[in-house]
Amino acid sequence: MKIRLILTAITCLAASFDGVAQESQNKHSKTTLYPSYKGLIMAGYQGWFPVSPDGIMYKDEARVHIDMWPDVSEYEKTYPTGLKLADGSVARFFSSMDKSTIDLHFKWMKDYGLDGVFMQRFFGDAKPENRSRGYKTAVLKNALEAASKYRRAIAVMYDLSGLKASGEDCSSLIEDWKFLVDSLQVTNQKDAHTYLFFNGKPLVTIWGLGFPDRPYNIRDIGIERFIDFLKNDPVYGGCSVMTGVPTFWRDLNSDCLNDPYLHTIIRSADLVMPWTVQRFSPLLHNDLDRYRDLMIADMEWCKANNVAYVPCVTPGFSWHNLSRSSFPDDVKPVASIPRQQGRFYWLQLATAINAGAGMVYVAMFDEVNEGTAIFKVSDNPPAGNIAKFAGLEGMSSDHYLWLTGEASKALKNNQPLSLKMPQR
Repeated sequence: MKIRLILTAITCLAASFDGVAQESQNKHSKTTLYPSYKGLIMAGYQGWFPVSPDGIMYKDEARVHIDMWPDVSEYEKTYPTGLKLADGSVARFFSSMDKSTIDLHFKWMKDYGLDGVFMQRFFGDAKPENRSRGYKTAVLKNALEAASKYRRAIAVMYDLSGLKASGEDCSSLIEDWKFLVDSLQVTNQKDAHTYLFFNGKPLVTIWGLGFPDRPYNIRDIGIERFIDFLKNDPVYGGCSVMTGVPTFWRDLNSDCLNDPYLHTIIRSADLVMPWTVQRFSPLLHNDLDRYRDLMIADMEWCKANNVAYVPCVTPGFSWHNLSRSSFPDDVKPVASIPRQQGRFYWLQLATAINAGAGMVYVAMFDEVNEGTAIFKVSDNPPAGNIAKFAGLEGMSSDHYLWLTGEASKALKNNQPLSLKMPQR
């Protein structure tokens, strides 16, 4: 009997030492200023506006693929374009490659109360040939420094866009995550630790699951293996995972693949964020009621399946210039989903928070391509004959950052929001 007790004690002690050893191997910081997503409003950050080698952005109107123009009055560095403003002066643009650009963006986040951003990292950026020398890695590095400086939350969002059907899978993302943890110390920043956690673990997002327009089959890309690695690897794992899926993921219809395997993936993660850009419009009668009812039903499913729910909101949508060059037979109008001076954005924020959402994802911080940016844009964009831009309808350039901050205050204080947009 004594021998059996001794052996049991030794086994337990060995298991305890093994657990301590595995924990000590883990490379993530044990602490962060942002231990949970709950109570936060985060936005997506593209950072995909590099200056060309000759220092000229958008040489002529025909090459313009964006639908909003940034307000560049506060940037340390700007670059000429081939476009002119209404007064005849040269329209200028920023470059995401400049550290000062990233610094300014994170300063705005702090100034207006946006809690932080998910840094988009596309599948192509994660490939070995692009991993260390691609400009998006430099953007992420600068963002990590700025997040520490301004005490803003930051997290990595892997976007599967670019993943092909020809045998590519998520294995390169495993190696890329190791690279980000080792080389960029994404989860263990040099200064203030601000990487976003959820349930006490660093949060990693995988976006692009269940969309029918993708060339890859979600059953054949090793997604379960990648999620298992992020959650359970003793050195690089111990993470929480959020999946980015279509709006109608719960019923597997409309904009979503009719494949129940998607639910298996979602249940294996910790959070789900449905992509609702272009799915709702202020031009449709009572469309925000439909948005509310959808969220409430989604939350019920998530509660029953032990998955946290993150609603997506967006200020509007415009895809004119990109459709003009890419789909000349189906050119979209400017501001096809109008902003209505911020009312559409505010109604989504208020509806989501009043429905019980504990956290929010904003699409997007800087995406002027599809007219979804909430950062400072200009109400006096270039005037031309080909390219057309959505303006701000007479509102100040910081209007959407300010609205975001107002919603964040209510979310943090657990207070309901009025559906009537606040006035400054």
